[in-house]
Amino acid sequence: MAKLVFLGRLEDVAGGAEREVPGGPLAGVLVTLESDLAAALSADRIRLALNGTLVSDRNAIVLGDGDELAFLPPVSGG
Repeated sequence: MAKLVFLGRLEDVAGGAEREVPGGPLAGVLVTLESDLAAALSADRIRLALNGTLVSDRNAIVLGDGDELAFLPPVSGG
């Protein structure tokens, strides 16, 4: 199993800070989620960190057992 971590407003959309999911390509993982959550996670402004390293190519992400993928929304505030 892999872990998805939701930060900021994404935690509210997901209904919690983390979720365990089966591994596989990111696109395949996203289709197993609720449609509103999948849409929020797929937004262009959401950054991704796989095992603590920022990833720029979403299409290259394949989650394996023990992987952690964090979804980082844009930072706002003042």
